[in-house]
Amino acid sequence: MNLKGWIERDGVRLSPADVERMLKDGPEALAPCGGEFLLTYGDCIARDALGIVPGPVPPGTVCSGGREIARVAPDPAPCTLEEAIVTAVGLRSDEGAVAFSGGVDSALVAHLARLPCVAVGLQGSHDLERAEKAARMMGLDLAIVTPTEDEVAEALARVVRVIPDPTNPLEASIATTLSFVAAWAEENGHTRILAGQGADELFGGYARYLTSPDLAAELERDFADLARQRTRDQVVAALHGAYFSMPYLDVRVVRAAQAIPAAERVRGGVRKHPLREVAKRHIPAEIATAEKKAMQYGSGIWRAMQRLARDNGYKKSVQGYLTEISRAEHDY
Repeated sequence: MNLKGWIERDGVRLSPADVERMLKDGPEALAPCGGEFLLTYGDCIARDALGIVPGPVPPGTVCSGGREIARVAPDPAPCTLEEAIVTAVGLRSDEGAVAFSGGVDSALVAHLARLPCVAVGLQGSHDLERAEKAARMMGLDLAIVTPTEDEVAEALARVVRVIPDPTNPLEASIATTLSFVAAWAEENGHTRILAGQGADELFGGYARYLTSPDLAAELERDFADLARQRTRDQVVAALHGAYFSMPYLDVRVVRAAQAIPAAERVRGGVRKHPLREVAKRHIPAEIATAEKKAMQYGSGIWRAMQRLARDNGYKKSVQGYLTEISRAEHDY
């Protein structure tokens, strides 16, 4: 048996020995299991319900000899949003680190997990200042990664080799920022990185949601797009022998969030209203209620990419610069 990630059943983490005992009843025994995993057992391959951990079979399937023999469909008992988040983080907190920006998503995870945290940003960037202040207020163990522009260029060259859309400036800037998180994790002996991915799509965190003509439909579309984003994030983490663990995409949290009407998720001009209400019971209200910039902007990585593009003759086109380095990295 080879297990990447972790498996739980009914809120209880299973050890590798527990999993092996369970599999004596056949690989179909995985059907009610939650977690984030890719499991190979004989000629069987199984993957967690949402496909958090990458693998050669579709998310939420148990396959044998190339044929699907069961679905992985955990069905935990109903719970409140707060209970769901606390459980989801608790299941993931036995080891690892937290990708931390000081915003409500990562701050709540960091508080509940009490694991080492890492923040990435160019010297003087908005995210670094915010993260350092939040960490002081919350008593967190925070490491700071401050890449130089040359290091951004090197990281950019690495990520365009592996991400699905290497010439897309937004995709490349997010991937580059995450690559510094994953590199720090590797250097410090961590393979699991807890992250806040999914919170914006579940709870309505993007500014465009404030004026959306059909918020429910837009949230549904954006949630569906998370599968593509996960592919990007995980291939970057894999460069450093790590993977991103996503407590907000735990089935309990997803169910609890999606049971809340869209109009309650973005309410009175406040984005992620239900999440902020939960967070205020755990972290300082100042952190729970504050808005923040997107990761790639707050970290300063996007500005560094713009400067790199200009320095390489692309005064108005980061995409042109990415196309050039992508061609070089892929030997077009």
